[in-house]
Amino acid sequence: MVPGDSTDAHLPNLFAPLADLRASPLPGVSDLESLQSRSLAFPLEGVDPRGLRDNFAEMRGGRVHEALDILAPRGTPVLAVDDGTVQKLFASERGGLTVYQFDREAVYCYYYAHLDRYAEGLAEGQPVKKGQRLGYVGTSGNSPPGTPHLHFTIFRLGPEKWWWEGVAINPFPLWALRS
Repeated sequence: MVPGDSTDAHLPNLFAPLADLRASPLPGVSDLESLQSRSLAFPLEGVDPRGLRDNFAEMRGGRVHEALDILAPRGTPVLAVDDGTVQKLFASERGGLTVYQFDREAVYCYYYAHLDRYAEGLAEGQPVKKGQRLGYVGTSGNSPPGTPHLHFTIFRLGPEKWWWEGVAINPFPLWALRS
């Protein structure tokens, strides 16, 4: 993965029935079980996860997307899905304003991209609690200007604990299986 990578060139029909669950690769059982046990919060305040469409495995620019794009009005609060630490605040051409949040054990990294702005006072190294505001939905980076959304994924970190590198895990089943 390239730091802040995102290839959200086209965002057609991002919401569909939960039946799309069967079309995507599921994370390894141990990852899925581990993440399910955390009861991760949904990353957008006021957005119903039941309308979420699984676009993790879609092709974008000749490669697999490996993230969920969750449509929401510009300025919708983006929330920490788990307790942890803000590992990196990063601005890139593709992902725009991003937050890389590690969980408490530094096993998983939660990646939030295309933010309009960060929450006031957010800083690298800052501990965060599940549900805490990290930023606001926008269209920074390569996001289409008229399609505000959150680009979100989870990475299982390698032994180096590099914020920009890990194995992408589809977060869709974590919320779809709760519904």
